[in-house]
Amino acid sequence: METRILIMPGLGGSGENHWQSFWVKSLSNATWLEQENWEEPDLDKWLAQLNTTLLKLNGPVILVAHSLAVSLVAHWAVRYSNPNIKGALFVAPADVDSPAHTPDVLRGFAPLPITKLPFPSIVIASENDPYVDLQRAIYFAEQWGSDFVSIGSKGHINSDSELKFWEEGQLILKRLF
Repeated sequence: METRILIMPGLGGSGENHWQSFWVKSLSNATWLEQENWEEPDLDKWLAQLNTTLLKLNGPVILVAHSLAVSLVAHWAVRYSNPNIKGALFVAPADVDSPAHTPDVLRGFAPLPITKLPFPSIVIASENDPYVDLQRAIYFAEQWGSDFVSIGSKGHINSDSELKFWEEGQLILKRLF
């Protein structure tokens, strides 16, 4: 059975110029996680939607989470389990615990769980991400048992970063297969 890639946007969703949108269009095994409200995230609703989606996929899955969706996966792993998850790629984790780095609308996702994850994972961070300090991203990776990759100065690794198909990210993703 082919491994599915579940693309998981953060706050506001991922617009058409976001690398996640390029990936979901170009990777035949990619599927999009939909949420009811991208602008006012509700942890319980987002968790329920993620779990329902994972149950429907019913096969091996790699999670590709951006920003707030990284926090979503960390919370999911504390409350649920699913043997089909082969791994997770965490890109630009938002520091939901830090009012200095993230907006108040994300406080419902705090505190961020920092327990070892039950599946392999890789945290990718940028040195100049306004939503997480690089040392904090490294700390998250250490706590989750994740590999860590710094990709230099790419901002929040979002649409503004103009990464398009982001080939470097796809190469890193392949480590989880």
